[in-house]
Amino acid sequence: MNIKTDFIGNIVADDFRTAAVFKQHKLDFCCKGARTIEDACKIKKIDPETVYREIESLPAKTENTIDFNGFPPDLLADYIEKTHHRYVEEKMPVIQSFLDKLCKVHGGEHPELFEIRDAFNESAKDLSAHLKKEELILFPFIRNMMKAKISGETVSQPAFGTVENPINMMMHEHSVEGDRFLKISELTSDYTPPTDVSCTTYRVTFAMLQEFENDLHKHIHLENNILFPKAVSLEKTFLN
Repeated sequence: MNIKTDFIGNIVADDFRTAAVFKQHKLDFCCKGARTIEDACKIKKIDPETVYREIESLPAKTENTIDFNGFPPDLLADYIEKTHHRYVEEKMPVIQSFLDKLCKVHGGEHPELFEIRDAFNESAKDLSAHLKKEELILFPFIRNMMKAKISGETVSQPAFGTVENPINMMMHEHSVEGDRFLKISELTSDYTPPTDVSCTTYRVTFAMLQEFENDLHKHIHLENNILFPKAVSLEKTFLN
């Protein structure tokens, strides 16, 4: 792994702790992970040497560090579904109710809250459909490929043709969510409540939004940079 020439997504796939460095510098490691650090830093006008130093100064990995790169694709799909899909389904209605309350109480003084709520509601609607497509179409096919590989059987061609077709759709939808949360982050001033508000609900809601975005970034990273390439590679073993 050469951090100066490898893509950001691959660097994070090799060691997820580097995600914290990229997030600190607002360098997208999930939806736009197919770039080098130098290329990403040019856009943000950041000295790449600073990022290199911070990554290289990370302490050595411990045995407790989860190696997602080493997960077989069916196990990784299970992990994503039971961890990140479940998180999204549990948190979305809670955040929506909190945003409704903020708009009702503080919307007059802070009209940006209505934009934040609208953006999150659109995300909730789209993510609900997105998760179902993964759970009912893409992930079952990945599991079927792994079963066939273990048993030495063949895999019937799915109705969607090649696995790359649903993957490309999922990656496009990931980009939409990435852009949407970039807007939410800007509208909330990086999830910082306004100084003229002492409301606990305000602070809690913004903290929950930030946590939701962080989880979504990891979720998208695990799919875009690890699961999807593994699925494409696995399918090719049946075509050769």
